[in-house]
Amino acid sequence: MKLINTFKSFITKNYGKKVSKAVKMGDSFFIDFKELDLQEQELADELLNNPKETLQAFQTAYDELEFSLIPRFINLPETNSIKIKNIRTKNLNKLIQIEGIVRQASEVRPASASIIFECPACAQKIIEPQESNRVSSPKRCPNCGRMGKFSVVDKKLIDTQRLILEESPEKMEGGEQPQRINIILKDDLVDPTIVKKTCPGSKVEVTGVLQEVPIYLRSGGKSNRFDLLIQANAVNPIEYEFDDIDISKKDEKKIMKFASSGKIHEKLVDNIAPNIYGYEEIKEAIAIQLFGGVRKIRDDGTKVRGDIHILLVGDPGVSKTQMLSYVAQIAPKARYVSGKASTAAGLTASVVKDEFVKGWSLEAGALVLANKGIALIDELDKMTTEDRSALHEGLESQTITISKANIQATLNCQTSVLAAANPKFGRFDPFVPIAEQIDIPPTLLNRFDLIFPMRDVPSPDRDSKIASHMLDSAQNPDKERGVINNEFLRKYIAYAKRIKPEITNSAIKTLQDFYVTLRNKKMMAEDEVRAIPVSPRQLEALVRISEGCARLRLSKKVTKKDAERAIRLLKYCLSKVGVDPETGEIDIDRLVTGFSAKQRSDIMKIKEVINGLSDKYGNAIPTDEVINKAVELGLSEQKAETLIEKMKREGEIFEPKHGVIRKLPR
Repeated sequence: MKLINTFKSFITKNYGKKVSKAVKMGDSFFIDFKELDLQEQELADELLNNPKETLQAFQTAYDELEFSLIPRFINLPETNSIKIKNIRTKNLNKLIQIEGIVRQASEVRPASASIIFECPACAQKIIEPQESNRVSSPKRCPNCGRMGKFSVVDKKLIDTQRLILEESPEKMEGGEQPQRINIILKDDLVDPTIVKKTCPGSKVEVTGVLQEVPIYLRSGGKSNRFDLLIQANAVNPIEYEFDDIDISKKDEKKIMKFASSGKIHEKLVDNIAPNIYGYEEIKEAIAIQLFGGVRKIRDDGTKVRGDIHILLVGDPGVSKTQMLSYVAQIAPKARYVSGKASTAAGLTASVVKDEFVKGWSLEAGALVLANKGIALIDELDKMTTEDRSALHEGLESQTITISKANIQATLNCQTSVLAAANPKFGRFDPFVPIAEQIDIPPTLLNRFDLIFPMRDVPSPDRDSKIASHMLDSAQNPDKERGVINNEFLRKYIAYAKRIKPEITNSAIKTLQDFYVTLRNKKMMAEDEVRAIPVSPRQLEALVRISEGCARLRLSKKVTKKDAERAIRLLKYCLSKVGVDPETGEIDIDRLVTGFSAKQRSDIMKIKEVINGLSDKYGNAIPTDEVINKAVELGLSEQKAETLIEKMKREGEIFEPKHGVIRKLPR
């Protein structure tokens, strides 16, 4: 009784109005344990050491105050804040606090909180609380003493959900296996507003009572070993999406003041990885990527992604990984993975055997975990072809479809991707076109809006500036390099993402003129295959980048300047990776198909030669004769030999014996 009265006094004194408001709004209400410890230390100690009885007393106090809530506590002391790997039997039946990433989440389903049984002999009603997974029935009637089966007359149902929480990577030491624990949520903890914040990939802090769970053997008996679970008392998200970041009136004033200060682009670019010298175009593109374009859903149900994908391909030591690591710190929901240590299941989703619920369960991968955030993939070129192919759907459709065991599901991954890779042979060859040195399939390359090569070319002036910048950072490691702190930058981006800019007529005309002019520029002879400088994919990319530029300025309109900035960035990328060395013109086919228009035109000439000679030589066409005819059509001997070899690799022709080629039957 003393506990009840003391807690009633504490609540009335400190939280009276707040609790009343929570009751009216139907929200959960969390009490700061530190305040309870400061004012009622005896009560706080009792809560930590005997949580079941104490929480029941607190619930009685709430009921007497006519508060239809459950007492929930956050901010436990450090002594009760435990890593999952450090949980031991001494923590059983104690109130503890853990932190981790939600790996799996079950569906919300009703469960019995209590069942009312009736004695068949004397009709006595018996209320039996249900605390385990199995139905617990009374052993003896308290009225007549009868033992045996009792009939169920009523039951009280509550909503429940099971989470599997895994240790955060940053909390682990080298070589450790991440530990997991089951979390049971009940009542208002499975409210839709809270469930949204505890989906797979969310980082949460859980306060609850640690309990043991019996493990049943196949024979039906109980094992002498136990599983562990936490009956959650409170769940507090500690990692948010941009949409969930709380922006106060004071923050909004600071944001608007910064937006009107001028040179916003320059300030934000200077703040992207300030410890890395140079790469202004790349930093500008990453800044725009953080803001992103607008996702569109058309009347027919088709969707156009607003997220911008960027690929960095560079020599070793040009700070690609550092660039990715910096972005991982800025974005509230970022996932960093290394391609060499990633599989298709780890990137997308997998179906795993769930021993706890005795069935199959869906486990999200990095792209799904980073939904409405950003996925950072390092060493993309080191992934196997099969694993890399899993990215195709996620990058363009922004969904992950999985059909394994008895699970058929489509998961959302509205995720921006910033990836880094090395050239085929480790370092760029200055004598070979860059596009030929990227060991990534053209179909995957085409999913990236912007591709930036990062070359490490010796230059006395540039090398001097890089060395000076790096040594200054080494001498003054605590020196503030960026002009904006990360917390403010996150809030600025979150505020900007709520703006959905509309594209103006002047911006449309600028993009249209660029697209039409570049596509219809005459570059080759009329009898040859025409090169396609840009495709509709690049036009969509230009729209996304333009919208990102407008958001960066907190503008509701995409202006001509935004369109021009997007065109400049795209032309910069195309000039580095999309130029055909034979014609000196931009040809998007080099990325889309792996062949330039000139190469396709030359291959068509070789095919015509082979078709013409097949009437004369049948199935044994001399290779030398094909080369001689190709030279007459304007190809060099070396070029003809290279194209014949390429056709062999593509399966167009084969060589039954040396010096003879034959067409494959179709």
